[in-house]
Amino acid sequence: MDVLVCIKRVPDTGGAITLTEDGMSVDTRLLGHTVSPHEEAAVELAVQTAKATGGSATVLTVGTDDSIEQLRNAVALGCTSPVLVEVEPERYGPADVAGAIADVVKAHEQRGTSYDLVLLGNDAADTGDFQVGVRLAYELGRPVVTGVSVFEVEGDVVNARVESTDGTDVYRVPTPAVVTVMEGGVEPRYPSVPGRMKAKKAVVETVQPEREPVGSGRVRLTLPPAPPSQVEVLGEGAAAAPAVVDLLEKLGVAR
Repeated sequence: MDVLVCIKRVPDTGGAITLTEDGMSVDTRLLGHTVSPHEEAAVELAVQTAKATGGSATVLTVGTDDSIEQLRNAVALGCTSPVLVEVEPERYGPADVAGAIADVVKAHEQRGTSYDLVLLGNDAADTGDFQVGVRLAYELGRPVVTGVSVFEVEGDVVNARVESTDGTDVYRVPTPAVVTVMEGGVEPRYPSVPGRMKAKKAVVETVQPEREPVGSGRVRLTLPPAPPSQVEVLGEGAAAAPAVVDLLEKLGVAR
């Protein structure tokens, strides 16, 4: 089974997040870049599926040439044939990204490479759009399952598991199909030394999209309010000791 897994270069959100002055994107000047945990899981599932079925796992991203770093990281993990759709990301909305990916899938089909599965992260880590997977499936005329934690391949059928508050739902869909992946179902692997060496030598296919982007239609991003914090001063110096003892007794730490 040949798999196409799509990733996106996004800011590393482990630190403090600020927005640009226009509120349209995350200010990345003081941040590193990575891919989202959802996409890390998607890459792992793509590599596992390709290995188990004797197929291949191609990795694709839509962005600038800076995104080649993330493509090579995916190659180091076991993907092959990295593809960069070179665009100005700020001009592209979910519909544009889905269209760019669909055009690559169709072009590769004309060259003799058909993808039984297209995997994506469930949502974009920087903008949280939750749209590209569904829009891509519509473009390609394929079934789609979103929010998948793990899946199993049985011939030309995919059994996709979706975890919810009510339990586990299992969807059986025929291939070719589109699946968006949630983190947590698999443990992403670490790149090996041979994998890193292979990634350095990998030839990246660069594609120039033909469609004119329509944009995201986004008004602005907003940050959630900081959680409230409250501090109680118990006292100063030795005079605070009785209050500290009382507090520890209330917490059950001391008697």
